[in-house]
Formats: sequence, structure tokens, C-alpha cells
Amino acid sequence: MINIIYFKNEWAWEILDTQDPLLTIVVPCYNEEAVLDETTKELSNVMFQLIKNHKINASSTVLLVDDGSKDKTWSIIEHTAKTNPLIQGLKLSRNFGHQGALIAGLETARQYSDCVISIDADLQDDVSAIYKFIDKYHEGYDIVFGVRDKRETDTFFKRNTALFFYKLMGKMGVRLVPNHADYRLMNKRALDEFVKYQEENLFIRGIIPLLGFKTTKVYYNRMERFAGESKYPLKKMISFAMDGITSFSIAPIKLMTWIGSIIVLLGACIGIYSLFSWAFNHTISGWTSLILSIWIIGGMQLVAIGVIGEYIGKIFNETKHRPRYTIEQSTVDQILTDQYREKVKI
Repeated sequence: MINIIYFKNEWAWEILDTQDPLLTIVVPCYNEEAVLDETTKELSNVMFQLIKNHKINASSTVLLVDDGSKDKTWSIIEHTAKTNPLIQGLKLSRNFGHQGALIAGLETARQYSDCVISIDADLQDDVSAIYKFIDKYHEGYDIVFGVRDKRETDTFFKRNTALFFYKLMGKMGVRLVPNHADYRLMNKRALDEFVKYQEENLFIRGIIPLLGFKTTKVYYNRMERFAGESKYPLKKMISFAMDGITSFSIAPIKLMTWIGSIIVLLGACIGIYSLFSWAFNHTISGWTSLILSIWIIGGMQLVAIGVIGEYIGKIFNETKHRPRYTIEQSTVDQILTDQYREKVKI
């Protein structure tokens, strides 16, 4: 088979072994115009070296998923896709969130890929770890987790809240890979199983370990963001953590039951104390009823209703069965897709 590859600043034709696995690197992008050129350059260099060493097929690509960006992200992707055969683009009709964009990329790439690597566009995840990912794939691993060796680039608050989150999820019985975000490799078998999970609120970091299969880890050092600003402020981090907890565990509802029982006992103790205070004239008229009914019981009810409401909201979203993303434009080569589907008999 004749394929086109990039060699010494020029595109050249070379006959390559079609048995090499076809890799797609999925990169969710949201307002990443400041870093996108460098990201495509770094990932293209990695892809070229892997193709040159016959580690992956020459038809392998980097799939950039524009998650409804408001800047020039999509125009950069379109231009790069026209000049660089290693780059393909997918444009969502609006902002569906990082996880929605990632799912869109994974499900699209699954149709014609032997394996898929997901990575963020900010270059904080070391792209050189991709070489190790591919080596592990050739060793027979279905899923390879990229795990941060250190979190020195994170703030003290972010580092410790992340550790607390992993411990909390572990206590709730949710299997997570500590210090792992969305930097991972999945082969076709793992991707085929992954797409069977059709929850509206899909917590990918919790779903992947549930797949089973043969897994391993690759450790790397987290780097500073190359350019631009983080797309995960505190508000989104809290929302992401809440989605993870409520998508996988009913522990918060059980916790409310236990807290409610404790509050009832505490209320009984305070009631007894209040009666003694009233008997010895050590209390102000009306104080007892205010404390028991408003501050303790009222507060507890509001918290319990909020927790239950969170779960009811998720049930409401699930029953609607709305699509998790909508693709507006795509540069993915349909001819390549059809040829590869025929070859592997999808």
C-alpha cells in the first residue's frame, strides 16, 4: 500500500506495511487558538516518528475536536487539516463540555482505528509518553493509563483537593486510577465496550476501569501549560466532582439517612436539656422551639432535599435520551474510513 508521510519538511510517498496499527489521537479543544499550532506540531512530530519506525500505520491521524470554541480554534484546525495529512478535525455545533467533546472524538475514531489515545490540547501532558503507550499496546495491553508521577505544577489547593477526591471516591466504592485524568490509550476492543455505556452523565474516568481487560500504567511528569488559560476553573472542577460522585454512587443519600438519624438523636438530647433549662427558668421563651425546628431540623431537610434533587435531576436527564453531542463539520476522510471498514470488516 502506498501512503503519504512527512519527511524532512516535505511530504513524500513511501510503501509501508499495512499491518501496522492505525492510531488516532483525540484532542478536545475549547478556545485553544493560543496553543493549537504548537500542539499540532508536537503531536505531528510524534506521529511521524512512530510511522517511520513502523510502530503505527501511515494512515494514522490526530483528530482535533472543536467543542464550540468562540475564538479561531476551528479555522486553525481547518487550515492545518488542508496542509498536514496527519491532522483531521471535528467541529461540534456548540459547547458540550470537555467530556462530551472527548466522547465525540472517541466514537468517531473508533470506526476506523485500531487504537485511540486521548490527550488535552494544553501540552501539560508529556507527549513523549505516547511512545511508551504504543509500546504497551504492542505488548498486548488493551488500556494504558497515563499517570502523573508528580503534581508540582498544580497549586497547593488543586493538588490536595484532587487527592481528597480520589480518596473520597475510593471510600464510596468507585474504582479510579489516582493522578490519572484523560490521558490514556484504548484499543478497539476496549472502545467497542466503552460505547455500550450510554448514560447521559457519563463519567469517563470511572467507566474505563470498569471495562476490565488487560491494563497497565505509564508514568510521566506534568508540565506547565504552554499558553492560554485553564478551561477548568474551580466551579467546573466542583461540578465535575459532583457528577462523578452522583453518577457512580448512592452513598450521599445513605449518608443523609445516617446524618438524619444522628440529628434526631441530637435533637432529643437538646430537647431534654431544654426541658431542664425551662424547669429551672434558665431559658428564654421560644428559644427551644427555634433551635429545634429551624436550625437543626430545617437545615437538615434542606440538605437532604438538595441531595435527592441532584439524583432526580440526573434521572430526568437520562429519561430524555438526548444526544451527547452534535457534529456540525468534519474533515475526516470518508474514503479512508470506508476503505478501512472494508479491510477490517466492520
